[in-house]
Amino acid sequence: MTPDMPDVTRARHGRPVHHWRRDVVELAALFTAVAVADAVANLIGHGPDGPALLVISAIVLAATAGFHVWWSRHHGHAPPVSDTGARPAAETRPAGPSEQPGADEITNVLWRMRTTVKDEPGSLAALCTALAEGRVDILSLQTHPLADGTVDEFLLRAPGALAAAEITRAVALAGGTDTWIERADAHDLVDAPTRVLGLAARTALDTAELPLALRQLLGRCTIRTLPGTPAGGGRGPEPVPVEGVLEDTVMRLPAPEGGVLTVERPYLPFTPTEFARARALVELDTRLGPRIPRGHDVLTLPEGDHITVRRVDTGDLAAARAMHDRCSPHTLGLRYHGPVGDADRYLNHLLSPRFGRTLAAQTASGRIVGLGHLLWDGDETEVALLVEDDWQRRGVGGELLGRLVALAAEASCDSVYAVTKASNTGMVAAMRGLGLPLDYQVEEGTLVITARLDPTPVATAPGPQPPRLG
Repeated sequence: MTPDMPDVTRARHGRPVHHWRRDVVELAALFTAVAVADAVANLIGHGPDGPALLVISAIVLAATAGFHVWWSRHHGHAPPVSDTGARPAAETRPAGPSEQPGADEITNVLWRMRTTVKDEPGSLAALCTALAEGRVDILSLQTHPLADGTVDEFLLRAPGALAAAEITRAVALAGGTDTWIERADAHDLVDAPTRVLGLAARTALDTAELPLALRQLLGRCTIRTLPGTPAGGGRGPEPVPVEGVLEDTVMRLPAPEGGVLTVERPYLPFTPTEFARARALVELDTRLGPRIPRGHDVLTLPEGDHITVRRVDTGDLAAARAMHDRCSPHTLGLRYHGPVGDADRYLNHLLSPRFGRTLAAQTASGRIVGLGHLLWDGDETEVALLVEDDWQRRGVGGELLGRLVALAAEASCDSVYAVTKASNTGMVAAMRGLGLPLDYQVEEGTLVITARLDPTPVATAPGPQPPRLG
């Protein structure tokens, strides 16, 4: 097709098509226009303002003709479909790069969505139809029956151009209420029974895995364990029944070591199914009792000394207290930010796998010379170090901290923070040695350093890969 010939003047095989009826109509219109113009000229040409009116009329006619030419070029090339047998222009024009088949599949997005529908026939079908009309694919579906309705939980795959607000709007029109949606990832593609069994296996191997397993099972939530007897004395929390308590966005379960385990998710109520799964994990942990992996690393420090890094728990309480006795009041004050006499009271809590993971650096004789704690603080993660005076500035703290941060990254933590005094240059140097982005906050002499974790594991000392410490 040549550029100067519009496609609408050609038949399907490329030959021009002449419309003689249109030519006759246009010729008749031309003669009519000439006759009208002659009559107008004779009528007004003999008046005092005749010449001026004729000039104005000529300008108006010329402008009208120009507008007609412009309009015909931009809008006059689409004859009725019945004239040529052609398809509408919107269907015949070539598709752009973003309109090629399969372009949407390249930018697909995974979503987790939960909505409540009436417990009546056809309610779920209406939701599925509304999602299908938006080209949203349902990858998995779980239903949670409630007293006054049913909560449907979907894993969706939607075109990248489809915003979350558009999905929730379509769901609302189909009868869904209290809709919640967030981005998902590839880990959510695992079906629920398989995921729960995997979390149970992790919990069975390591007591410290229980809070992490609950987070992965329930999503973003805050988990706190209130001991039956607080470290500072006083009354513990009110006990809960053996079967636990579910209160909308809060569930309370008997903690395996005594006290109360509280799980809170303010943005989304828990369902009875989620409560039953969480309770089963806690019961499994209670039956198995305290346990930690027994792997260890043997390291050579820059000065040539050999130390062993291993996981410890409350069974190592006596050795940890002995290290406290060898530490100076200044060192204990930098670590605990309070009266030095209270330091021993915190050890039982810090060494409990329920509240995190603890690594110890010990000599060949078995004497502990350094402790590193990774603590689950609600929905955040804290790191803390204590190194005996005679072993400071020798790389022990850096080795412990690097492994703690690697454990935090393995547990899918976004960041870790350390609370210390602004004068604690050793802790500041150890945090900087991680090679991670750091944020600093200083208030009344207290320094909080937050490290944003990289998705890749934190590097530790070079050499052969040591056994995993769990």
